[in-house]
Amino acid sequence: MTNVSAGQPPLARRLVAEAVGSLLLAALVVGSGIAAQRLSPGQAGLQLVENAAATAAGLYAIILMVGPVSGAHFNPVVTAVDAAFGGLSWRDAAAYLPAQIAGCVAGAVLANLMFAESAVSISTHHRASGAHLLAEVVATAGLILLIFSLVRSGRGERAPAAVGAYIGAAYWFTSSTSFANPAISVGRMFSDSFAGIAPASVAPFIAAQLVGGMVGCGLVRLLYQPAPAPAPAGPGQAADVLLPHPATAAHDPAPVNGATPNPATRGVS
Repeated sequence: MTNVSAGQPPLARRLVAEAVGSLLLAALVVGSGIAAQRLSPGQAGLQLVENAAATAAGLYAIILMVGPVSGAHFNPVVTAVDAAFGGLSWRDAAAYLPAQIAGCVAGAVLANLMFAESAVSISTHHRASGAHLLAEVVATAGLILLIFSLVRSGRGERAPAAVGAYIGAAYWFTSSTSFANPAISVGRMFSDSFAGIAPASVAPFIAAQLVGGMVGCGLVRLLYQPAPAPAPAGPGQAADVLLPHPATAAHDPAPVNGATPNPATRGVS
């Protein structure tokens, strides 16, 4: 991620992008959950297929929509790890957090309204068992490792599809259905539907996700070396992972771990 003088969008524009993207993400997850519940009543497995497929495909599209503006984090853990790697200032990271949470809450409310439900219906779906919390650690660590390993190995242009595919798969291989995101955990609390989560489960989920973020961050540091100096920010930023900014796409990052820069990243906007 570059600074404003080098072509990075202003912070206000990036915050709008994060809020809109988070809104669409929550509306996608909650809305597809409500639709699945109505279309396939009493068939939990089929409901999960429908919810996971919609989320995987929709997440890919949403990342493409706003990735060039904000990096399409939609996730406080991704933002915090990005800041820890020097790709985003901590001041900007702190500003991203309320935009992401507000967007996810608004998205859940929007999904409720689109299906003629009450605007706010607090979920009664309790999820915070030990197995669920372990699953959230695994899901979040895997997401962080995926995102930052792609950029550090010169494959950032593949991230929108890879992130969608990972989340779609993690709906199935984790018992928690892979929230992996504190903001979406808060947002899903406001819909008493297939995709909801009871308020009592939210704090344990967020704690597990933070642990997963630290594990993922450690794995990235262990497995992938940062770009050599003098590159000031290096290819460790989620903004360039999820979709290269116009200002940074015109030149490839320094290769890492022997990776060959990919010409497909040039000119992406």
